Amino acid sequence: MDDAGAIPGTNRNLLPPEVQPGVRVCPDAPGVARAAARLFVEWAWQSIAGEGVFFVALSGGNTPRELYRVLATEEFRTQVDWAKVHLFWGDERAVPPDHPESNYGMARRELLVRVPIPLANVHRMQAEQASLGRAAQDYEETLRRYLPLDARGFPRLHLIFLGLGPDGHTASLFPGARKVRATSRWVSTPVHPKFGSRRMTLTLPVLNAAHRVLFLVTGAEKAAALRDVLDGTHDPPLPAQLVTVPHGRREFLVDEAAASLLSPNAAGQASPRTEESPEDR
Repeated sequence: MDDAGAIPGTNRNLLPPEVQPGVRVCPDAPGVARAAARLFVEWAWQSIAGEGVFFVALSGGNTPRELYRVLATEEFRTQVDWAKVHLFWGDERAVPPDHPESNYGMARRELLVRVPIPLANVHRMQAEQASLGRAAQDYEETLRRYLPLDARGFPRLHLIFLGLGPDGHTASLFPGARKVRATSRWVSTPVHPKFGSRRMTLTLPVLNAAHRVLFLVTGAEKAAALRDVLDGTHDPPLPAQLVTVPHGRREFLVDEAAASLLSPNAAGQASPRTEESPEDR
């Protein structure tokens, strides 16, 4: 499929060029949100045209909040066949869905009530349950019910949105946590190392099984972490460094503040876009 003009309403010429493979720098956070919305529309069309469905895992945070607001505008929501979109979550706090810190609750307020997506297509993590372990098992069953599996037996989403913490965490995979890599689980229930609160999160093998992972990174406070994920070496690696998507594509949309510490070659020299393998589509 050609990039520019191939999909109604999208045009990759409106996106900033790649400053290194898979990394695009936008002027500011609103620019990141609009670029992410364009890519959401493009990838939805691709997946629905090819497979009749688009499986997406959403994330929480301020940058995704702005993305959801953009997707809910008439400009973008009318370009998506929402009846064929299924939404999942990458992680969730152990709070009720109407709690201010609920990732699902934020997405519902900003996006779900504003687009014509069937309720049956929204698959939230029920992390408010008394037994978080049981809730994680239930969510694994939900993933098993809807998603195809990769060669290693992990569920394969078309797109996973991820953020990046200043400490290099992503989803609710935290530095220093045990079994970040060595797990056969699809969903785990880590404890936040600073606050001691429980979370529910997709595991690293599920993130790496995706067709595409899109990191949204904004703000100067994320600059050091972004530099380390893209160019640094850590032992052990930061959780976000471990998201390599070996049979898909890992991409970053970042603003200039977050990109401020990238090397000159990364921050100022565009690289040619590589062709995707059939597995990436």
